[in-house]
Amino acid sequence: RCLTGFLDYAGYLYVMGLSLRDLQEGLYLLMGMVLSTSAINQVTLRVEKRMHMYRQARIAQTPAILIVDGVWVTIQYTLDELKTDKAGHERLCRKAEDRVILAAMAVWPDGSHHLLHYKVSEQEDTASWSAFFQEMIARGLDPQAVDLVVSDGSTGLLEAMAQCLPQAVQQRCITHKVRGMEPRLSFVQLPEKTENGDILTKSQAKDLRRTQITQDAYAIYDAPSLPEALLKLDAFNQKWQPIEPEAVHTFNWAIKRTFEFYSLDPELHLLTRTTNLLERFFREFRNKADEIGAFPNENSCLTLFFLVMQREHAKHGRLPVANTS
Repeated sequence: RCLTGFLDYAGYLYVMGLSLRDLQEGLYLLMGMVLSTSAINQVTLRVEKRMHMYRQARIAQTPAILIVDGVWVTIQYTLDELKTDKAGHERLCRKAEDRVILAAMAVWPDGSHHLLHYKVSEQEDTASWSAFFQEMIARGLDPQAVDLVVSDGSTGLLEAMAQCLPQAVQQRCITHKVRGMEPRLSFVQLPEKTENGDILTKSQAKDLRRTQITQDAYAIYDAPSLPEALLKLDAFNQKWQPIEPEAVHTFNWAIKRTFEFYSLDPELHLLTRTTNLLERFFREFRNKADEIGAFPNENSCLTLFFLVMQREHAKHGRLPVANTS
């Protein structure tokens, strides 16, 4: 009882790579006794309580910029069906199903950023994104104060933004935009030699084509201003349209949305032209989620997401460990 606070925070060791069994052994070295599995589970339940408090805490200040994306997970759900186990007991059937965790990261004028909200959804469609935004609005987010939403080409997001965030425009992630060309490359008129005169195999020539067109596309967004970026886009089209028309057409489709970041201060350009800030966090989450496989329920999934978030915030000094005001 005296060590309740310590045991609460011991749960964070779980996300740093310790399994529940590892946690049990580690606490034995500190306490001189073996805590039962149920006692260890109490530690995780207290973390789960913190997770719910964080997700329900009031949003006191609305960021003008949100980065949104989703990460897919597998969660087990109980069905309304019974099965008989080997011991002859009847139990409810369980089925593992794919779900997506929708997440929003706030970006502030000084470049600081942190995860603002997240929830489990069945799809990345208009209804799911609308419900996601409505949850944030219910927590205090001012829908009129969000100016920019950075995202990939998620289906249904634009319609949900129109419904819930009427002042916001979409900044399409330039990384997803550039990568979208690759499936459309035709690889015609491939070079036979390098600039140094070395002979290229067909595979090497394809790699060179892929690298060159990608580098040229990214170079467009390195321009310091929108007019200069548009000039680079025109040069890109003139160079690549004759030999890679499908890829260039795909790249130019709705390309205006990839230039919205130019309306911000230059210091924010690198942070807001891609979803990389959120993608890096998702990679940390996946590293731990892959060890688990199928989560036993939604709460366990959201709790791990919360633990990874707290670890990332602590590593970068973003927010207090718990924001439950």
